[in-house]
Amino acid sequence: MTSHADSPTPPAGAPSGAAWSPTQVGDQSGRTALVTGANSGLGLEVSAVLARAGARVVMTARSRERGETALAEVRRRAPGAQVELQMLDLASLASVADLATRMTASLGAHGLDLLVNNAGVMAVPQGRTADGFETQIGTNFLGHFALTGRLLGPLLQSETAGRRPRVVSLSSMAHRWGRITPDDLMREKRYGAWSVYGQSKLADLMFALELDRRTDRAARELVSVAAHPGISATNLFTQGPLGRLPRPVRDGLGKVGELVMQSPEMGAWPVLRAATAPDVVGGEYYGPAGAGERSGPPVRVGTSARAQDVDMARWLWDEAVRLTGVHYGELAPTT
Repeated sequence: MTSHADSPTPPAGAPSGAAWSPTQVGDQSGRTALVTGANSGLGLEVSAVLARAGARVVMTARSRERGETALAEVRRRAPGAQVELQMLDLASLASVADLATRMTASLGAHGLDLLVNNAGVMAVPQGRTADGFETQIGTNFLGHFALTGRLLGPLLQSETAGRRPRVVSLSSMAHRWGRITPDDLMREKRYGAWSVYGQSKLADLMFALELDRRTDRAARELVSVAAHPGISATNLFTQGPLGRLPRPVRDGLGKVGELVMQSPEMGAWPVLRAATAPDVVGGEYYGPAGAGERSGPPVRVGTSARAQDVDMARWLWDEAVRLTGVHYGELAPTT
């Protein structure tokens, strides 16, 4: 198998071939995709493009009302598409396990071809998930770690059926200021909303790279890659950090944001390239090509040095196993 997880990555924003757009998404007929956080923003756009290209798309959301609205929008944009809604709260390991059980039964022998780990929270006040984890590391990283592990069987079933499954994990430019703190992963000693967000996005990227290394050692065909949307005007930002500011400040920053942020549609392009392009290789990381990776067509981009720390990635993986109880037994190395 070919992997870039342990190879040098290009400078941030380095070009990677010709400009790419969703018009290059090929026929997705026969593929089944699950997209977390599909009720708005990037998840909604990714779901719509995949459905329009012929994939069966399972959209997940925490709110049934918002999820149903998003489902109706995807059906409007992709008439006749195979699309459905499932409830998922990544801040609850019980909810993750419940969804995985339902999906495994529903997918059967076909398996799962694509998992897009998109949902997340950004720079929220200090809090705890249903399982007692710090909210951002618990939702953005541990929830997706548990979900991917519990859906590993269906993903590998797709491989058995002759297809090549893919896992796309969403990171962020914030991973560059992130730092994993083994002595205080839940940030009980010192909490800063943005620094903890950076930690969670670094963890997401390290997870994608470590999953690639482990599938490689296990001689599996599963492709694990990561992507980030640059600066996009999604609800994660506009109703997250921006939404908690006083109204006059929020409105003023919102107008400035319209000038510097790209749309959710374009923010989804790196995710879609990572999810569908035939030349994608495990361990790659996709983001916008423009200055500072803020906007532009998707290309392969570089990572921080911390993201390439293999020893820390192993520690983080083992800690995630301990905290979630999800073991990834199918990825035992071959002898």
